[in-house]
Amino acid sequence: MPEDSTRRRLRAAAFAALGTALAACSPAPRVLVLEGPTMGTTWSVKAVVPTGQPLPAGLDAEIAAQLEGLDRALSNYDPEAELSRLNRAAGGAWIPVSPDLFAVLRAARAANAWSGGAFDVTVGPLVDLWGFGPSGRHGAPPTRATLRAARARVGQALLELRDTPPAVRKARADVSIDLSAIAVGYAVDRVAEHLESRGIERYLVDIGGELRAAGASPAGGRWRIAVQRPDAPEHTVERIVLLAGGAIATSGDYRDFYERDGRRYAHVIDPRTGEPVLHGPASVSVVAPTAEEADAAATALLVLGPDAGLRVAAERGLPALFVVRGKGGPAERMTPDFATLLARAGAHGEGDR
Repeated sequence: MPEDSTRRRLRAAAFAALGTALAACSPAPRVLVLEGPTMGTTWSVKAVVPTGQPLPAGLDAEIAAQLEGLDRALSNYDPEAELSRLNRAAGGAWIPVSPDLFAVLRAARAANAWSGGAFDVTVGPLVDLWGFGPSGRHGAPPTRATLRAARARVGQALLELRDTPPAVRKARADVSIDLSAIAVGYAVDRVAEHLESRGIERYLVDIGGELRAAGASPAGGRWRIAVQRPDAPEHTVERIVLLAGGAIATSGDYRDFYERDGRRYAHVIDPRTGEPVLHGPASVSVVAPTAEEADAAATALLVLGPDAGLRVAAERGLPALFVVRGKGGPAERMTPDFATLLARAGAHGEGDR
C-alpha cells in the first residue's frame, strides 16, 4: 500500500454524498453498493443498475482482487511489493517492471514536468527524513547536513524509463520512490475501467477520498461530492461539487503533522527545497478527467501554493479550489471553472459520507 492507514485517512479530504430523491415518474434504479479495505484505507463503489438488468455477479471479488494486485505493485510499505523491491535494487541497470508500475511512473514524470518539479515521486528519502515515511516519526527534524545528503538522492532526472519492454533505470542505488500522491488515483481509474468493462455506465468509485464518477446519480442528476473543510471536524463540508463525469481529489496539510519547538511540520514535502510546505494552502481540490491526474495535480498545486498554483491550474484547464488559512478563518480561492461545478444550495454545513 502506498501509505499506512493513518496517512491515507489524512489525505481523504473529499467524500461522497449521494442524492436520494428520485423523479416521481421514473422507476427507481437499483444501487449496488460494494466496499472493502485496500491500500491502508477503504474502497467503495456505488453502481446504478437499470431496472430489469441483472446485478453483476462476483463484482466485489473482482474489484478486491484487482486492488490487491495494484497494492502488490505500488506499495512502498510492503517490503515484498514490486515498488519496494525496485527501491532496493542497484543503480545503473535496467530493471523490468509491470505495466501498472510503469504506467504510474510515466504519469508521474509528466506531472513533474508540468509542475516545474513541485511533484516528484523520488521524494521518498525526504518523506522518510522528516518522519512521514514507513520508518515513522523521528526525535527531531533533520540537520542541514542530513537534509543536503537526502536532497542529492531526489530528482526526476535520477529515473530513466524505457517503454519497450517496460523498464526503469535508477542513476544511483539509493533513489527511493514514493507513489503516495498518485497511486490511489491510478487505482480509482482502474476500478472505473473495470466497471465499464462489465457494462456499468453510472457509478461512483471512492478510494480513500479520491473519487471518479460517470453517468447520472441514483437521483438522476449529477453526483454530489462533498469537499471537507480543513482544520474542522471530519465531516464538516467546505463545498459541494457536482460531477457528471471525471474525478476529484484533495490534498491537505491539516491532518498529518507534528510540532517541534513551536514549529508545525506537515507531511507535504516540497521536492525543490527538501522541506515541508510551511506557507501553502490548507487544502487543494482538483477536478480532472482521471483520478490519477487529479491526485497528482492536487499535491503539485498544494506545493506550488495559491498564487503560482492558481496560475498553473488555469493554464492547464484544471478546475481547482484552494482553501487558505487566514486570521478570520479559512478563505477560498478558486479557478472560474471550479466555480461552475459548485452546488448553489447546501454548500456549507455538516455532510454525510
